Amino acid sequence: MKKKDIILKNVILILTVAALVLIDQWTKHIAVSSLKGKEGVSFIGDLIVWQYAENKGAAFSILQGQQWPLTIVSLIITIGIAFLYELSTPGKRYLPLRIAYIGIIAGAIGNMIDRIKLNYVVDFIYVKIIDFPIFNVADICVTCSCICLIILFIFIYKENDSLTVLKKKKEEKEKEASNE
Repeated sequence: MKKKDIILKNVILILTVAALVLIDQWTKHIAVSSLKGKEGVSFIGDLIVWQYAENKGAAFSILQGQQWPLTIVSLIITIGIAFLYELSTPGKRYLPLRIAYIGIIAGAIGNMIDRIKLNYVVDFIYVKIIDFPIFNVADICVTCSCICLIILFIFIYKENDSLTVLKKKKEEKEKEASNE
């Protein structure tokens, strides 16, 4: 892969992750300033309720009070996903894969910021009609991206695709080494 393509791919990663994290943090700021200590506010009838909550655990409030272990695990996963993003092959075929990686990275960073800064994660979206646990924008990024990855790996990318990516990386390195 050309150096220009690598730089562009990484700039897209950084800018998109930064934009999603900013949206997440901005919506959490609005939730804190307008919902904390107040009753929930119905949106679209009783379908969705804006309701402030502090989650001191992980998804569905599991692992309550385990902020540092959760932060460390999130950091390791974020680094691993960023590594997979870097390994991903450029081109339209793998664009959905890279978009899913970006969503996971952004969501993990958004919630990590809360854990480090506040020692809990701000949640504020409650789907009352199905009594779903309260969540936030970062959670949406991670959940939707993981669902997309599952769909992609089941229906789009075959077993050999991941091996092809690694094989192409090896071939590129060998080609670069022979050009030097």
